[in-house]
Amino acid sequence: MKKLMIPTLCLSIIFACSGFQQIPNTPSTPQNATPSGYWQQHVDYKMNIDMDVKTYQYKGKQTLVYTNNSPDILNRVYYHLFFNAFQPGSEMDVRSRTITDPDRRVKDRISKLQPNEIGYIKVNTLTQNGTPLKHETVGTVLEVDLAKPIQPGESVTFDMDFDGQVPVQIRRSGRNNKEGVALSMAQWYPKMAEYDFEGWHADPYIGREFFGVWGDFDVKITIDKNYIIGGTGYLQNPNEIGYGYETVAVNRPKTKKLTWHFVAPMVHDFTWAADPDYIHDTMQVPNGPMLHFLYKSTMSAENKDNWKHMQPKAVELIQYYSNLVGNYPYKQYSIIQGGDGGMEYGMCTLLLGEGTYEGLTKDVVSHEMAHTWFQFLLANNESKHPWMDEGFSTYIEYNAVNTIFNEGKENPLEEAYNAYIYLAKSGREQPLTTQGDRYVFNRSYSLASYYKGAVFLAQLGYIMGEENLDLTIKKYFDDFMFKHPKPLDIIRTAEKVSGLELDWYLTDFAQTTNTIDYGVKTIEGNNITLERIGLMPMPIDITVTYTDGSTEDFYIPLQMMRGEKPTTATIIKDWAWAYPTYTFTTKKAVKSVEIDAKNLMADIDKGNNRK
Repeated sequence: MKKLMIPTLCLSIIFACSGFQQIPNTPSTPQNATPSGYWQQHVDYKMNIDMDVKTYQYKGKQTLVYTNNSPDILNRVYYHLFFNAFQPGSEMDVRSRTITDPDRRVKDRISKLQPNEIGYIKVNTLTQNGTPLKHETVGTVLEVDLAKPIQPGESVTFDMDFDGQVPVQIRRSGRNNKEGVALSMAQWYPKMAEYDFEGWHADPYIGREFFGVWGDFDVKITIDKNYIIGGTGYLQNPNEIGYGYETVAVNRPKTKKLTWHFVAPMVHDFTWAADPDYIHDTMQVPNGPMLHFLYKSTMSAENKDNWKHMQPKAVELIQYYSNLVGNYPYKQYSIIQGGDGGMEYGMCTLLLGEGTYEGLTKDVVSHEMAHTWFQFLLANNESKHPWMDEGFSTYIEYNAVNTIFNEGKENPLEEAYNAYIYLAKSGREQPLTTQGDRYVFNRSYSLASYYKGAVFLAQLGYIMGEENLDLTIKKYFDDFMFKHPKPLDIIRTAEKVSGLELDWYLTDFAQTTNTIDYGVKTIEGNNITLERIGLMPMPIDITVTYTDGSTEDFYIPLQMMRGEKPTTATIIKDWAWAYPTYTFTTKKAVKSVEIDAKNLMADIDKGNNRK
């Protein structure tokens, strides 16, 4: 999700739009170095959806094959019914009306929705291998009692009949938003909750992010024939609905509706948008996927021109991220005007289409595309660990923008560091381990998840060395792509790459609000004394300027790291954390001393770093 920041349609290309590739490219799950005994559940969805574009109601039939790869016997299952959040009196509504700093896009809008404007998903029937099941809708969660427990290794089939209504767009999903997009369909279907070694994650939808089970989707959407669909998956039936890849539509069926058939392999969600006025462009990434761009033809000429100019930059961005993290494994990716901020989904993003070129490209597309790696391919639990997707995406986004737009910043993450330091000194910080909905202030959530999360990675480079960080990011991707990594996984990966002990870093920077504050206490001739003021330990980079004008860099290892990062600096004795001061002697008389001259350590008081 994007952070809060301080001509006539050519029918010849429509069908690349929905997908893209007629025959799906199925990513293969890599054989990697995940921990022994690792397991994850699997889902296969088949859905048939009939959408009424006049009432914004739809009927759905869903067949879900659920495979229990856990060692546990399951007696219940849970589905998310996200659209139920858009009803007066829902948890999302009440939370938005009671939090001190509500999201300006939500505020009290849900409470004012009329019956024909609310969202809902109503489950009419549900069976397990043909046997009817008892189920109860509790807010945004469907609680299901099984007819028969699901044994370890067993696959069962759930068949469901459900009705839905698309809400007026309040947040992410919805209809007829302020930019005029007819349907933005995200988190729109009954979605099986995730079960892992921590148990069920059937969290209510209150306002934050999502967590889903990996699997394959086969989705048929029947909709008014004038609508164009884009989103997750590969289109299977271009000829059947009257289009071809290279030629203008011929012999289009003379019916009021058409059925679009998509297949999406190895994804953990399925999202789509539809509008009768979409322009659709494509651009091929060399040795990579086809990019698809869907945006409203009714926008101003300037806005449409922005979309045209954004496209080659999108190609550069996906190339940059593939080189930095790992290859994008699908044959297509779509950037779609959805009309509400920016939000990442499977093989696509929905975002605001209007605004400046810089805002569209540098602020939104760069960030949402980064999410393809963090959290789409590395599918951490966004509700429990939002900093792992928002922060890591911000880290690679800022580096990409600095490179691709030639910004020339010595530290591309300077803005993130400053935002985190502001939070740390504000008195409103909560640990990064705080569940996304449990932050007292929305602003504290944003500053922590986006900026402190980005600093977590950037500062890890300071601790272990930039080359080791680059290798860590690549290995993390290789080991956990198509899986559900946890915070410990990124640290253990870094330890394996660097040979250092780094659990202390995860503990202090993510699980507490301890801060870093080191200072130069005294300089007496050749003797320099430093002090640790904050509770959080760190290794220290020092630049000493001598009275003769020469300089020398020193590196003080942190004792509990059990090693040093690669460095050209002079390595001196290590510093054990419990000792509040540290003294060392140089070979020449000292003029001045500076701690962390490159500002890569998130020290909350820079004023005492130089003497």
